Amino acid sequence: MSEATMTANEMATGGTRSMLMAGMSYLGILCFVPLMMNKDDEFVHFHAKQGLVLWMWSVLAMFALHLPGIGKFLFGLSSMAVVVLALVGLVSVGFRRNWKLPIISSIAPLL
Repeated sequence: MSEATMTANEMATGGTRSMLMAGMSYLGILCFVPLMMNKDDEFVHFHAKQGLVLWMWSVLAMFALHLPGIGKFLFGLSSMAVVVLALVGLVSVGFRRNWKLPIISSIAPLL
C-alpha cells in the first residue's frame, strides 16, 4: 500500500515540475531552461519549442524599431501579439493541454 502512495506522490511531484517547466517556456529567454533540462518530457518539450519561437519573434521585433516611420507601430503590434500568445500558452499549461498557437505551431516543429 505504501508503495502505491509513493508512486502517486512521485507522479504529483513530476506533474508539478512539468507544469513549472512548461510555464517557464513562455517567459522569454527562460525558454532555454526547459529545452535543455527536459528533453524526455513531451509536454514540456512541446511548450518549450513554442516558447522559443515566441522569444525569437520578440527579438526580431526589436529590429523593427530601426525602420523609419512604421517601425514603432510594427514593434508595438508584434510585442502585443507575443504577450497575448504567451498568455494563451500559460493558460494551456494551466489546463495541462497542448494547444497549438496560431502561426507559432507551424514553425515550432522545424526547430
